[in-house]
Amino acid sequence: MLYQVFDPPPQLAPYVRFFWALEGDVEPGGEFVHRSMADGCVEMVFHYRSVFDEIKQSGEVEVSSNASIQAQSTKYRRFSTTSSFGIFGAYLYPFAIPRLFSFPAYDFTDITPDLESVFGRDGRRLDEQVSSAVSNQDRVAIVSRFLQAKLDATDRELPFVHRAVHTILDSNGSLSVTGLAKGHSLSTRQFERRFKELAGLSPKLYSRVVRFQSATQHKLAGGRDLTEIAYECGYFDQSHFINDFRQFSGYTPKEYFWKDAEGTQYLNA
Repeated sequence: MLYQVFDPPPQLAPYVRFFWALEGDVEPGGEFVHRSMADGCVEMVFHYRSVFDEIKQSGEVEVSSNASIQAQSTKYRRFSTTSSFGIFGAYLYPFAIPRLFSFPAYDFTDITPDLESVFGRDGRRLDEQVSSAVSNQDRVAIVSRFLQAKLDATDRELPFVHRAVHTILDSNGSLSVTGLAKGHSLSTRQFERRFKELAGLSPKLYSRVVRFQSATQHKLAGGRDLTEIAYECGYFDQSHFINDFRQFSGYTPKEYFWKDAEGTQYLNA
């Protein structure tokens, strides 16, 4: 399995965290299952080799879109393919949705619309260009041109509240909503409303998702004590730690950290 990360052009860096690509081979008769977990950011995802089926929690199987926007989410989802695959993604801050696409971020929360539904013929053309590109460096250039065109098409400025997204990410979700509101000279209610327009989630729920994401990164450190991980990530007790993991990943912390969990294979690539 090959996992690559690419930096965005400087002019897009305020909105794009990075580009990534994941490629893997599946043996004949085999299956690769990927689990996407709750995420505080947004991804534009392109399947340029093979398409995954989504395995619903009911057990139903649904064909996924070739290219889609996977917005900020509070749920986990499972995807499967029996073919060798190649996936390219643009990992965006959630406020990229209102700034670049002129939609409130909460319009996309927990949904995965295909690009053509969002951008019409431009979305279909972008999918075709990414799928036919000869390298991932070319895909970076293609998607960057698309996003730059969106940026140039509007002079809309982001309200200063967007900085709270960075503050929450930098603190791994450990700051209080009251403190964040005060730091932006807003009442708690004003801050919550404006934040949700830009991030798609309430600041409290967004902080929970970010805290969970910070905890998942400790898998790279190997077999550490789960109580130590919970405490280091700002969980006050094991029950909150376990509940967030179950809601956001479908795993208990023990299952995630001590087993070969779906959705973590790229960490060893």
